Amino acid sequence: MAELSRPDSPGVDTVRARDEISRVRRFDFVGHRNIFFLISLLIIVPGIICMITRGFLLGVDFAGGTEFDLSFSSHPTQAQVAVTAQSLYGESTVQRTTDGSFVIVTPFLSIPQQTAVEHALSHQFGTISDLSVTVIGPAIAQETVNSAFLAVVIAACLILLYLAFRFRKVPGGWRSGFQFGGSALLALLHDVFLLAGVFSILGRWFNLHLGEIDTMFLTAILTVVGFSVHDTIVVFDRIRENLGISRRLTFEQVANLSIMQTLARSIITSFTVVLVLLALFLFGGESIKGFVLALLIGIVSGTYSSIFNATPLLCVWRRLQPVR
Repeated sequence: MAELSRPDSPGVDTVRARDEISRVRRFDFVGHRNIFFLISLLIIVPGIICMITRGFLLGVDFAGGTEFDLSFSSHPTQAQVAVTAQSLYGESTVQRTTDGSFVIVTPFLSIPQQTAVEHALSHQFGTISDLSVTVIGPAIAQETVNSAFLAVVIAACLILLYLAFRFRKVPGGWRSGFQFGGSALLALLHDVFLLAGVFSILGRWFNLHLGEIDTMFLTAILTVVGFSVHDTIVVFDRIRENLGISRRLTFEQVANLSIMQTLARSIITSFTVVLVLLALFLFGGESIKGFVLALLIGIVSGTYSSIFNATPLLCVWRRLQPVR
């Protein structure tokens, strides 16, 4: 008669999971979470300080005003154009692009005032070529700011509700679902603050046109949010699957195992996207470089937060509010 297995003996799946845990224990992502949190803070805090003290270099879409995009036959320096522009309108800013053209942003100007500026610049620096003028009124700019803020808030709320619904069947029910959703949302806030902080530093400390905040930057943020939450869901889904087959393991062991199982997939996917974005940034047009730079920073940050922040945050939350 065959020997009956003991009722409390571990199943095959549990043994397999334990074996995999022993192989990946040489690096414990969850156990080193404080180091990863500290790295995130060291990157985010300077950006937050810059946002609070110096704000952003707002584009015409958000600040309102008139933007001249033009080139001169005499090829003046940025300093020369800036002196002339500021003598006409003291609040104007001048940026020089890599192709030698200039972007001059002034307060809102009427058509006669625009014509006067063009005549003054052509008289000072010669023939103007490739001239384009963009005008955004103050009311439209304020409406754009409000719509941008509302879009980000709505996206965050919908993501939280979707993830809570998606993971409500994890042991703990809706409470556990909101833990998963809240952890993913905190990781998204990490990406948004990091991206906004970097652009504040580029625009205000280094006065680079790449750091300008406009509607393309908002598009980049929403794209990064979608990419990052997708990466996070992949890890969380693996945690949900492993919880069903590894009942003898602690939640932190299951979380660390799930990160290791999805690590290669996350890095390879992000790396291929980064290669494409690098090619666009180096060889693409000047008008999309700010957008591409925002995507580059956001994709790298989103990959980091999905691996090193989202799941460790979930483990901390489960410790503070344990569920059965």
